[in-house]
Amino acid sequence: MTARPPAAARWSDLDRPPLSAPALRRALTGPDGPWTSLEVTASTGSTNADLVAAARAGTADPGAVLVAEEQTAGRGRLGRGWSAPARSGIFLSVLLAPEPDPARWGWLPLLAGVATAAALSRTAGVDTALKWPNDLLVTVEGEERKAGGILAERVDTADGTPAVVLGIGINVTPRDDELPVPTAASLRQAGATVTDRDPLLRAVLRSLAEWYGSWAETGGDACEAGVQAAYVAGCATLGRPVAALLPGGKELHGDATALDGDGRLVITDAEGTRHAVGAGDIVHLRARGD
Repeated sequence: MTARPPAAARWSDLDRPPLSAPALRRALTGPDGPWTSLEVTASTGSTNADLVAAARAGTADPGAVLVAEEQTAGRGRLGRGWSAPARSGIFLSVLLAPEPDPARWGWLPLLAGVATAAALSRTAGVDTALKWPNDLLVTVEGEERKAGGILAERVDTADGTPAVVLGIGINVTPRDDELPVPTAASLRQAGATVTDRDPLLRAVLRSLAEWYGSWAETGGDACEAGVQAAYVAGCATLGRPVAALLPGGKELHGDATALDGDGRLVITDAEGTRHAVGAGDIVHLRARGD
């Protein structure tokens, strides 16, 4: 990882203007907006951690949105870190209190992936694929790279109501020397027609509200809400050989053949046995004979 530039330099990049919290609130909150509140913080460790703490303390209500100009200790799945230069990406978390049965909440990160991919395609002209369960992939010079990720965390609010904090991180303008690993990428590198974070952020939050609303109205039925079909259509994992690194250190190899009704990835091994994987790290493998 490259050394962080001086504070003045981090905040003076004219190619990375700041977000306007008042403008975003006017567009996205209130009686006519899909969200109840929206805050923009200059810098924080993790928007997910902050919103989880606020939910537990009773200082954040369902529908709250927290956006950071910079994350210094962002978190991904399996405890992985997520960092990017100041104002170079979209770093946000939302607090949701889903009414559907908690057994169906596993669809929320997949739903967020569908919503984010749709928003980026529509607003930035970037063809974004989904890697199960929660990675956003773009193609740079013919190579599949990760440009974003999603993290869902369950939390009990101050009054004991179960809720979910859903975090979304997207690399928008980082350059090669600003990315943490060679397999990462930014929307700019993928040929985005729009890299202004304001319209991108608005599009993501509106799309997320629409898909979440449809899912909630069907009682969390991902099939009826169209979430399952949309995820399958945009999933780069399905139809290819994969290695699944499972909890407990087990490893499963086979073909990713389906997504079941609970959002689990179905992997068919060499003997033809189908395994439904609900948690694990998925590695895309080269096709046989490639």
